[in-house]
Amino acid sequence: MASVENVSGNLQTGDQPVVKADPKWAIMGGVVSIVAWLALVPLVFLIYQSFRTPGTARKPAIWTLGNYLDAYSNSDTLVLFANSVEFAAGTAILALVVGTALAWMTERTNTPLKPLFYALSIIPLIIPGILFVVSWIFLASPKIGLINLALQNIFGTDKVYVDIYSMAGMIWVDGLHYAPIAFLLMTAAFRAMDPSLEESAMMSGASMWGIFRRITLKLAFPAVAASFLILFVRSIESFEVPALLGLPVGIQVFTSAIYDAIHSYPSNIGLAAAYAITLLVITMGGIYFQSRITAQGGKYSTVTGKGFRPRTIDLGRWKYLTAGIFVVYALMVVILPFLVLLWSSLQKFYSVPSMEALRNVSLAAYVTIINYPSVGTAVWNSFILSIGSATTVMVLTAIVCWIVLRTKIRGRFLLDQLASIPLVLPGLVMGLAIMVCYLTIGGGIYGTIWILFIAYVTRFLPYGMRYNTTSMVQLHKELEESAAMSGASWFTSFRRIVLPLLKPGLLAGWIYIVIVSVRELSSSILLYSPGTEVVSIVIWEMWQNGQYVELSAFGVMLIATLFVFVMTAQWIGKRFGVKET
Repeated sequence: MASVENVSGNLQTGDQPVVKADPKWAIMGGVVSIVAWLALVPLVFLIYQSFRTPGTARKPAIWTLGNYLDAYSNSDTLVLFANSVEFAAGTAILALVVGTALAWMTERTNTPLKPLFYALSIIPLIIPGILFVVSWIFLASPKIGLINLALQNIFGTDKVYVDIYSMAGMIWVDGLHYAPIAFLLMTAAFRAMDPSLEESAMMSGASMWGIFRRITLKLAFPAVAASFLILFVRSIESFEVPALLGLPVGIQVFTSAIYDAIHSYPSNIGLAAAYAITLLVITMGGIYFQSRITAQGGKYSTVTGKGFRPRTIDLGRWKYLTAGIFVVYALMVVILPFLVLLWSSLQKFYSVPSMEALRNVSLAAYVTIINYPSVGTAVWNSFILSIGSATTVMVLTAIVCWIVLRTKIRGRFLLDQLASIPLVLPGLVMGLAIMVCYLTIGGGIYGTIWILFIAYVTRFLPYGMRYNTTSMVQLHKELEESAAMSGASWFTSFRRIVLPLLKPGLLAGWIYIVIVSVRELSSSILLYSPGTEVVSIVIWEMWQNGQYVELSAFGVMLIATLFVFVMTAQWIGKRFGVKET
């Protein structure tokens, strides 16, 4: 009664009741503004720059179509486009064939030691792309490649049997590096597929190859098509392989052309922006067709309410052949690349394996790396950027997912699309867009570690959305409603109820973003400056400087550290109930 009397007294005296502002609107408004800035503003500046020529002391900047005319009036552009499509399509096909075959053998056959092969198949995901490329240069270079030298010794000739510096070599290296992605995608598809149709065909006398070709692949068509498009987009934005294998022999794709335009003298950012817009259109087209295929996947459904137990195909004596295929794959993507880096790291200068070289084994390269001027700074920068960007992304996207899934705000689903925009931006295009943006608006960010932090957070927003959305859709809102009825504020219920329940998805996404942040090169290569190097940049610079043994030692240390991190994270994840996603 006292509170009612006080309110009536206030109304009688003309005083207005005090309304407390709900901080959740300020938090949500701030998050929406940050996401909109990160996703849209750099892209707008990139488009803006593609229609501008830089100003000078004597001539102001002007609007022009000259950048596009320079890019596309040259006949070399057709070659550039053809190279890009050939490289991306070839890589996607190779990765898909290898990954699908391995996934089928793992999920559908009685190949021995499948758990071990499964682990070996996904290890390449933690190997930075630049180290994988360098290791294959040591293996298949025309002059120093161990494969060429071995074949020349066997046949007694000087013939070059394999040349990694070619389009075929580029496709081979990138295809092997992306095969684990195809393996994971197709493993999920085969695992969820009802095998009754295959079993019926087998009972009717169909051959194993006929079943695979006429039934299994047709049922898995949506997964196959979506995987191909994902791999195509990932390949066309690849930077390490075209830069290290293509540029030395004059094979250019869009990513290497963008890099060359920026690092030419004088720097031609307008031309690079025009190339970047074209690359952006291609990736957007690939993702659009992927979404269309995924949306039409219902007519291929074989998983229904009726339970089924997948049965493996007994390969008989052929199971030893499939096991041998796994062994060969593990040799090419894990064992040989790592061993060649390890061998190189134990030499005072790079030399091919021999008894004489074996007597020169030394740990000098590791000592050099420990005392290397920029390594300590790079490791610290990578640590800060990976931890900071992963934490920021997961917190931001948790709030975005809550807005999308828990509120009835009009246009909330546009926020989901907004946070996913960076998915269509290739890493090099993202770096260029952010560079143009902060060079134009100033603010003292360009040339500092903050611009790398902004790039990492922007690029990995879609990954945070994936993990948080998957987790949040499983939470019923009655828990938050109960907290609200008990007087808890939105911030309290979000912090003490939502975030703890999202813990498995948050931790899984955080681990993944930490790993990909440490591997990141394509955005960093355009944004770093002295003092802000990260580990991938140090490896790049060592390769450019011809410091092969030091690069190898640093690579071995980095791969070992990432492997220990992943194993530790998996152990912690199991303790917290984190499931594989």
